[in-house]
Amino acid sequence: MASSIKSTALEPTRVELQGLGGVARLKRLAPVYGLVILTVLLAALFSVLLPDTFPTMLNVRSIIAYKAIIAILSLGVMIPMATGKIDLTIGYGIVLWHILAISLQSKFGFPWPLAVLTVLALGAGVGLVNGVLVEIAQIDAFIATLGTGTILYAIAMWHSQGRQIIGIAPDAFYAINGANLFGLPITGFYVLALALALWIALEYLPIGRYFYAIGANPKAAALNGVPVRRYTIFAFVASGALAAFAGVILAAKLRIGQASVGLEYLLPALVGAFLGSTTIKPGRVNVWGTIVGVTILAIGISGIQQFGAMFFVEPLFNGSTLLIAIGIAGYAQRRRAVGGARPSAAPAQGASALSSSSASASKGGQVR
Repeated sequence: MASSIKSTALEPTRVELQGLGGVARLKRLAPVYGLVILTVLLAALFSVLLPDTFPTMLNVRSIIAYKAIIAILSLGVMIPMATGKIDLTIGYGIVLWHILAISLQSKFGFPWPLAVLTVLALGAGVGLVNGVLVEIAQIDAFIATLGTGTILYAIAMWHSQGRQIIGIAPDAFYAINGANLFGLPITGFYVLALALALWIALEYLPIGRYFYAIGANPKAAALNGVPVRRYTIFAFVASGALAAFAGVILAAKLRIGQASVGLEYLLPALVGAFLGSTTIKPGRVNVWGTIVGVTILAIGISGIQQFGAMFFVEPLFNGSTLLIAIGIAGYAQRRRAVGGARPSAAPAQGASALSSSSASASKGGQVR
């Protein structure tokens, strides 16, 4: 599984673009921004076909409110994917986290801030367990996180006894999801803040370059002084914390906890992250590509539903898009390799990060 999500950047460099003509340059940039262009065209198409319902603020608010949780989960799963690992716990964990966010207040009398902090800490703790299983116990990330996620789902079923958990929480807790800012759902601003923070971390801080270097070639990263084990475990911890945060938002949205809700978020979150690896920086997961991936899913599903599509269209659309995204990413990597161009920009970025941060790398701990 890890080999299919390596951090192998395929975006053209300035040197490559300098020697190309106008048409050739457009062809070279098309794979980079093709999904962005498709998103704009799809929105324009639905706006023309559905002028009374699609291009409205009501629809924009609805899309943001519905897709914010998926966007947060996609950003969460993107973090370990940058290191070449995958975290399936997010789809199962959100079931338990939203139940606990309600039950800690209604059954155990936790104040809502303490309940939220407890859920976030537990989510990070599960991420730590996943990281230890993958890096210390050397269990494949797909198997480890699938097993951990299934256990979390079983705990959610046991805790709720298969019934709804209903309780009255303070209005401040419900405002976590229900508040508006500048006329838009506040959840959209959560996504924006997280995206900006992750973008800065991955693109401009050593930790991000280390993540990409590990994802491209963990052995080479270790030889260059990166504590591979530590950073990989941290990636899972961050993923677990974001999944718990999404669970808190879901609890504030539903106002009840039930074990039958949450699993449906797993596939769209993975689709968003995988789609993100096909745009902006094709060949590796990236923040804005992930946001674009979630956006095109939201626009496509919203438009299709407004045409009166049946209930099964959404999972069909998500599954088909996931296969197409993985196929495009794999084809782009193979074409790039056959073309004899640079095999991986991520190792180069990792190397530049290491050379520019040799002092911090030398203090980074033991090499795996």
